[in-house]
Amino acid sequence: MNSNSLILLTPGFPINEADSACLPSIQVFVKNLQKNYPLLNIVIITFQYPFVEKKYIWNGIQVIGIGGANKGKLFRLRVWIKVWRILNGLKNQQHIIGILSLWLGECALLGKRFGKKYRIKYYTWLLGQDAKKNNRYKTLMRSEGSELIAISDSVAKTFKEHYGIRINNIVPIGIDESLFTNRQTERDIDIMAAGSLIPLKQYDVFIDVVKQVKENVGKLKVLLCGEGPEKAKLHELLERYHLQDDVTLTGELPHAEILTNMQRAKIFLHTSSYEGFSTVCAEATAAGAYVISFCKPMQHDIPHWFIVRTAEEMANQTITLLKNHQLQHSRVTAYRIDDTVADIMRLFDK
Repeated sequence: MNSNSLILLTPGFPINEADSACLPSIQVFVKNLQKNYPLLNIVIITFQYPFVEKKYIWNGIQVIGIGGANKGKLFRLRVWIKVWRILNGLKNQQHIIGILSLWLGECALLGKRFGKKYRIKYYTWLLGQDAKKNNRYKTLMRSEGSELIAISDSVAKTFKEHYGIRINNIVPIGIDESLFTNRQTERDIDIMAAGSLIPLKQYDVFIDVVKQVKENVGKLKVLLCGEGPEKAKLHELLERYHLQDDVTLTGELPHAEILTNMQRAKIFLHTSSYEGFSTVCAEATAAGAYVISFCKPMQHDIPHWFIVRTAEEMANQTITLLKNHQLQHSRVTAYRIDDTVADIMRLFDK
């Protein structure tokens, strides 16, 4: 029988090592899990993405893609049957120390039932919207707080409000400081944002804030990094507000390039109406940028991270920071990835 194995169940995972835009924070976690526990055999089972069924090696880690491709109910049941058979095969070949399911969804449902049946430790890591109400998998699972992990205080609070269950474990995804360059860079980007161009992220509000800031401080250099269905709408807003020369929609960029741009940015705005923790904001403070957002992930304050309630407050805070030419763009690492890995493994008694 092989060495100790940890099984990760996830709805999606990068199709190859160049797919850096797919769940970058999860990629950082898995890479550092491997680095810090080199004798641990990590196996990742990804249910829906990539959209093809395949087994492959990602940075030396075994990935088993089911290729569900988010198809209908009958096909989803077939995905679950395949996952169960794969888990059975792994159980017979390896010593499984635990199952870690990402998000409270189908992965958690399979992880819990398999773990309970074969007395294998299992945890579900709630990473954001899965804590909101009307999560149909919560009813199926009847989860207890001891088997759940929340990525932030706010996720644990939201889950408690909707389901009356107190989550016992809070583990944010930390920052890998080695991904940032140590050389001094010019702060030539006034304002930056990064994320999927979807309604939840409210990038129409971002453009409105930029408009208010420009009216007060003049010419700006602004980057909005990301791809998504709202792109055409955002282009129309930029034309309407005559911001085409100030705001660049970069499209999807590799994760490394996002981090490089953060080290050039003065202000990072996050206009999302809801977030679990927003690792992208933590990355921005670690890059030396000042962050302004609507969502406060933890009960305590994080240096250089401002929480506001309205777009007007966001604009005013941005103007104040941009007009302060004495700003010190020191790096603030709220949480380190090594601590994240240690906290997760501690749950599995390792």
